[in-house]
Amino acid sequence: MKIAVIGTGYVGLVTGTCFAETGNRVICCDIDEEKIEGLNLGRMPIYEPGLETLVDKNTKQGRLRFTTNIKEAVRASDVIFIAVGTPMSRTGNADLSFVKEAAETIGKHLNGYKIIVNKSTVPVGTGRLVASIVRHHAKGNVAFDVVSNPEFLREGEAVRDTMQMERAVIGTDSSRAFEIMEEIHRPFRTKIIHTSIETAEMIKYAANAFLATKLSFINDIALICERVGADVDQVSEGIGADSRIGKSFLQAGIGYGGSCFPKDTAALHYLAKINGFDFKMLEAAIETNFRQREDFVAKIEKTLGSLEGKVISVLGLSFKPNTNDVRYAPSLDVIPMLREKGAMVKAFDPAAISRAKRQLGYQCSYTDDIYEAIQNTDACAILTDWDEVKSLDLNKVKNLLKEPVIIDGRNVFDLDVMAQLGFTYVSIGRPAVTGRVEMKSSRGGNANG
Repeated sequence: MKIAVIGTGYVGLVTGTCFAETGNRVICCDIDEEKIEGLNLGRMPIYEPGLETLVDKNTKQGRLRFTTNIKEAVRASDVIFIAVGTPMSRTGNADLSFVKEAAETIGKHLNGYKIIVNKSTVPVGTGRLVASIVRHHAKGNVAFDVVSNPEFLREGEAVRDTMQMERAVIGTDSSRAFEIMEEIHRPFRTKIIHTSIETAEMIKYAANAFLATKLSFINDIALICERVGADVDQVSEGIGADSRIGKSFLQAGIGYGGSCFPKDTAALHYLAKINGFDFKMLEAAIETNFRQREDFVAKIEKTLGSLEGKVISVLGLSFKPNTNDVRYAPSLDVIPMLREKGAMVKAFDPAAISRAKRQLGYQCSYTDDIYEAIQNTDACAILTDWDEVKSLDLNKVKNLLKEPVIIDGRNVFDLDVMAQLGFTYVSIGRPAVTGRVEMKSSRGGNANG
């Protein structure tokens, strides 16, 4: 199959590459000349495990190429995926500017029957909007179909999520388009769900909103656990063993971030609002997520007392491990909060420093050496559970810190181990371990969360 993918971000680049891997001829296109030039030179614009190897393999074998010539890509392809960004607007709704531009470009250059696929996450009704834009700009009575085929990729595991996808949702009223989309997905041996365009669009938002709500729920449970002396990790294990609930997305922490959950929950909340529905449950989930950041900084302050003049090492700038994505990452909230309270920050991340600098500027110093970040600081704050964090030599960490204090937003370490090593260790929804810094309780109380 001849496929064009408009947009070479996480979704577009991974989708196009994996389609090439299954034998299709794929043209990935973008208006960003620098990005396309880099891809043609073998430079990846994103950090995604396994992606660079597949891009290199499929470009060398002639199944994958990159261009800024969207006209050429449209005319040369049978199926065109729109995989452009849909960032959050000021109202909370998805900004569809890039989707509309892509639809207009496609319409102007239609030269025969095409299937136009919305891969981007878009509000209900966007498929019909795309169809009307394409029809308006098309020359003559050219046939086409519009399909909604939402992505369900996790950054850091996007290649695996595509090659071993759990399901493919194909929203279309056209049997012709469905059969072709089914053929494209056949190599993935996945469950295919055939729906209307509107239902497919809603499935994507509903899935992300549910997972975000599940995370916010366990984070609220974590706050109660801290007050009653329970352990949220064991609570998660206990309720996750119930097949009706499941264990995924029950890890208490500092809150969700990334390109999907924050903007998709806001967009669904906006959609409900303009349709006259007060979505109180989702609104509470959104509020809980931001409160986790504030509560985390409060934990640091309660442990150390005044933060004025303190030096804090922050481990992790990306919103999750195995990605350089910092969109809505906890670090973008926590570091400014620490600075406002007079603290200095030394930040570590193995992949996301350059992107974080664009957001945070000179609010902190940066290093990709984790022990350099920790050295001679008053406390260590864990925001991202990178493997480098999970494999820390804790005895070395203890010697590098001024006092053995770790405030952990990802519940990385075992409580008994931290107690045996003499750390003051404060995590999320678990009893605090109090080590050698009990003397600091007079300035802020001990660390019971």
